[in-house]
Amino acid sequence: MGMSVTISAATEQDAEQILKLQYLCYQSEAELYGDYTIEPLTQSLASLTAELAVGCVLVARLGDEVVASVRGTVDADGTARVNKLVVHPRMQRHGLGGRLLNAVEERLGAAGGVKHFQLFTGHRSENNLQLYRKHGYLPVSTEQVSARMTLVTLAKDAAASTPPSPAAVPG
Repeated sequence: MGMSVTISAATEQDAEQILKLQYLCYQSEAELYGDYTIEPLTQSLASLTAELAVGCVLVARLGDEVVASVRGTVDADGTARVNKLVVHPRMQRHGLGGRLLNAVEERLGAAGGVKHFQLFTGHRSENNLQLYRKHGYLPVSTEQVSARMTLVTLAKDAAASTPPSPAAVPG
């Protein structure tokens, strides 16, 4: 009988495992865009530890190993921003990313006041775009951040789980 994956709040003791996992997972993104200077690959342990103190950071564990993670914050205007959803390559394509996305949405929404969920990914990141669309997110804007990369911002309403109109989402 195999172990099951559990999702829980991250602790400061998870910071190093999260950072290593993030570095591993963003290699494919860096390769896709030809840019190894993207923020997830240059983030420091101190910066990640600070995020643990102020936002919602969840991890998925297989035994003691952190195999996936996601972060989120809620702005004063009620926009819940989800970011750095990472799943270990050997655990991808088994629904874990969707489970984490649901869990962070639930956790961020539990305090009340969340009007919209918003996240972003690169325009060539088809697996990410597919996952987000499957969970009700729709593109609301794009921003060219380099010659090789355009970020696609996706959003959905919190209450109805339907995407907002582009004008309804703060930029």
